[in-house]
Amino acid sequence: MPLQTGDPAPDFDLPNANATVGENTVSFSDAAGANGTLVVFECNHCPYVVASVDRINTMAETCQTKGIGFVGINSNDPVVYENDSFEHMVKRAEGGMPYAYLHDASQEVAHAYGAKRTPEFFLFDAGHRLVYQGRMDDSPRNPNDVTTAELSDAIDAMLDGQTPKVDYTESIGCSVKWKA
Repeated sequence: MPLQTGDPAPDFDLPNANATVGENTVSFSDAAGANGTLVVFECNHCPYVVASVDRINTMAETCQTKGIGFVGINSNDPVVYENDSFEHMVKRAEGGMPYAYLHDASQEVAHAYGAKRTPEFFLFDAGHRLVYQGRMDDSPRNPNDVTTAELSDAIDAMLDGQTPKVDYTESIGCSVKWKA
């Protein structure tokens, strides 16, 4: 069953493809920040993720300055999309990534979170309770067409001690590539 607003963050302990950030494996508590945690389900091949990489990296850096932990998780089946293998994740991270990039080979974490698409964001408060789930904005493929900023708005509300006006949006992107 997918997470609902207010639910606790499911824990994880996954291999990290980004040797420059974090340990060889990273858990939710390792990734958590003092003011909250942002988990993004992503991958290497999805055109929505590829078009959003710069904005995702900027979001990770912004979160860091605000005391919010940030971690990316790739749950795609690399048999279906070889570009989503751990080895390809390492190559992408080596190209510059300011956050831990974790491999959910069993897909258990994606199931626990109820992730459906890439990219899909899950924002948790300092108590590790879900406050927002969904998209970054309404135009992941073209930043020039963005007219909403649901994720940034949710972060600002959370940091101000408020409940986000919008706590759920349908993410826009490719479906998670599930194992057969």
